[in-house]
Amino acid sequence: MSLRHRIGAGLTAATLVAVLAACSDSGSGDTTPDASNGEALTLYSGRSENLVGPLVEQLEGTLGFPIDVVYGGTPEITGKLVEEGAASPADVVFSQDAGALGLLDRSGLLEQLPASVTNQVPENYRAEDGTWVATSARARVLVYNDDKVQPQDLPSGIDGLLDPKWKGQVGFAPTNASFQSFVTGLRVSRGEDGAREWLEAFKANEPVAFEGNGPLMEGVDTGQVTLGLTNHYYWYGLADEKGADNLAVQLHFFDAGDPGALVNIAGAAVLATTDQREQAEQFVAALLSPESQTYFADETAEYPVVEGTETQTDLRPLSEIGTSDIELAELASLAETQALLQELEFI
Repeated sequence: MSLRHRIGAGLTAATLVAVLAACSDSGSGDTTPDASNGEALTLYSGRSENLVGPLVEQLEGTLGFPIDVVYGGTPEITGKLVEEGAASPADVVFSQDAGALGLLDRSGLLEQLPASVTNQVPENYRAEDGTWVATSARARVLVYNDDKVQPQDLPSGIDGLLDPKWKGQVGFAPTNASFQSFVTGLRVSRGEDGAREWLEAFKANEPVAFEGNGPLMEGVDTGQVTLGLTNHYYWYGLADEKGADNLAVQLHFFDAGDPGALVNIAGAAVLATTDQREQAEQFVAALLSPESQTYFADETAEYPVVEGTETQTDLRPLSEIGTSDIELAELASLAETQALLQELEFI
């Protein structure tokens, strides 16, 4: 089995902002395995090992070459790639977030994918220049404890969370890439001043920060908080673990057009540093195969992005839920989002 390891937490939000400001003109790699022998493909994964590790192992057997995986949070992985620049040993990046992929593209670190790969997904789920492609989609949701509040009393948009009645009762995961993408979308839709105004009012309402979306879901389910901003698929993971009938936490979708109704993607791209482009493209294409798309739907409860994918998971169709008006390509300003969250002491 291939080497798999996690990067450390050394690339904090502050480090990432500094690195991104310097763009991609920096330096040398560090502890990452060298795949230049042409045998192993080096994958930098901002998706967690517990979510995608089994799929990577499955693809390793299907594709016939070993895959060395460096796991870490999407902001850390993104910062690491920008810091390493042309010296990076990475062949492929697997990101939790469209904004991070857009930032890497803007930094000139990605290669164009074949049209035979990108054309498998809708236009809004791939880069305009063909440098990255979505592998699955997820909806931002509000989760709530149905022992403490009824659906008819829930806010229809994020501004409703600013009501004093929710003071100290809204959970969020500020260091998670999905929350930071939501903030980026907020900046896009309302401008810098509008985003700052909302974040300041949100902070004044004393939201409760969690280390991740998993603990956040548990916090809502146990009644530690009444509401939580998260992604839809975390509910399915908890339901699979405890049984849906045993959960107090439930899903609520914001109205169409609201910044809280963002549908984001996970996606993959080939790095310009690769010396194994053929294998790298094969791996990205394999993430869009029927087997992989079914895996995302059935094992991680994400929305498949290739039409006709069969799934046993009872996902509410994207066509039936409200979505924001934000283009995924507009989520690339991650550094500015990080800077704003730091300034307001969210991270």
